[in-house]
Amino acid sequence: MLHVDLIASIATLLDRHAKQRPGQVAYWDSSRSVTYAELATRTASIAVNLAKAGLREGNKVAIYLPNGVDWIEACFAALRAGAVVVPISFDAAEGEISYRLTDAGCSMIIMAAARKELIAKICSDAGIAPIVTFAGAEAARAGIALADLATESAAKPLDPDDIDRSSFIIYTSGTTGRAKGVLLSLRGMLWIAAACWAPICELTDKDVVLSALPLFHSYGLNLSVLSVLAVGASEHIMEKFSPQQALDLLQTGKYSILPGVPTMFHYLLHRAQEAGIQRLDSVRLCISAGAIMPAALNNVFEKHFRTRLLDGYGITETSTMVTMNWLHGARPMGSCGLPVPGLAVRIVDPSSLEDVPIGEEGELIVRGPNLMHGYHNKPAETASALRKGWYHTGDLAKSDASGYLTITGRIKELIIRGGQNIAPAEIEEVVVRHPQVTDCAVVGIRHATLGEVPCLFVVAKADELDVASLMDHCRAHLSSYKIPEATHLVSEIPRTGSGKIMRFKLVEALRRT
Repeated sequence: MLHVDLIASIATLLDRHAKQRPGQVAYWDSSRSVTYAELATRTASIAVNLAKAGLREGNKVAIYLPNGVDWIEACFAALRAGAVVVPISFDAAEGEISYRLTDAGCSMIIMAAARKELIAKICSDAGIAPIVTFAGAEAARAGIALADLATESAAKPLDPDDIDRSSFIIYTSGTTGRAKGVLLSLRGMLWIAAACWAPICELTDKDVVLSALPLFHSYGLNLSVLSVLAVGASEHIMEKFSPQQALDLLQTGKYSILPGVPTMFHYLLHRAQEAGIQRLDSVRLCISAGAIMPAALNNVFEKHFRTRLLDGYGITETSTMVTMNWLHGARPMGSCGLPVPGLAVRIVDPSSLEDVPIGEEGELIVRGPNLMHGYHNKPAETASALRKGWYHTGDLAKSDASGYLTITGRIKELIIRGGQNIAPAEIEEVVVRHPQVTDCAVVGIRHATLGEVPCLFVVAKADELDVASLMDHCRAHLSSYKIPEATHLVSEIPRTGSGKIMRFKLVEALRRT
């Protein structure tokens, strides 16, 4: 079951595939491609030259690049040089970038030349002077170019074989505010490839993946970067997700696996319905994680495309996946699947920490070889989250008699209306089924007598929403105390790169009105 051969150092994996499939394209984007033989050679040379430029073992290297082959090479080269990789979203705001660079203590940045002035300003304001390497157009004019560092060198890279050290600082999605840096090992990340993607989703060297997942996020880094390398698959990296572009590519018959988050599959389905497209050609499997997949969307997607869409549940602190639905056999729609083999999970009462009965809601806690080392420079938060070997997720879940888990919400997101608990996800699951609704989110707002009441934000199709009809729809499927007290029409729902709703931004928007 466990594919232990996939758990190895980056150098070992690259050397293996360079020998077994040297001419096979490993990754490609809209600009260029790289074979496994080229990837092994280029990343070794880049690692050597980064060390010559001043990078030392254990140094933190920020990767501030858009999705693409440059991102892949920068990541593998930094790891081969013994550095700790700190991915930063290419869409991050100035303050977010500054916080990550200073909190992680980055001594090097590998970045797009187009953002040179922004990074120079951030570093000047923060009083830091990291070594900067540039990629993309105008890289050579900007300074040290990543492409030039790929020139073959007689020296050998450090290629550390300690895969248990902290190799990544991945900043959490920040759905409730300021992000925390999660310390993850290469062993923990590749354990997910060995225990989940390879045995459960049957990812192999024969697969061709089409991925628009943001590589700075743990889900994209784990599946689209490290696991593709681990099994020796090929992958087309989209810089950004576009439903039309994705559909056009999927009609070519080149691809077998499409990973994404629920919002991606929602927009892909909507665009396909508009265009009259009913097949994803050679795609054998779609994978969803990062946020809760509504059962209605899962059902409609599979019926429309006649392609499996498997949902799973993962979090950064567990190197991504905790549960996954399996490729074969029946499954309860709306469930995020069974625990990944080798992981121990419990659903407990948050107060007593006693296990709750089957079917009852409690906090999900997790133990296994994929747990984080802790939060970077945050010992109190680490001690709160990791207790007696168990990671306390803060997520509410319930299990059926067969062991299938369903995530019902976040403990801190619970809306307590007059003493009755309301999970926002339950309302969202109903609202999104209304024919005029494209996307939605629910937050709790203060109420003078009830404490909190649910407030609904809706993205409507064609910007038209019959609120009375929507409320009738809610009353038909929800208890009266769960009906939203207010409805706001918005152009978009703020989400993280993994598709999670940033509810605090909606609350902030309400306060400003």
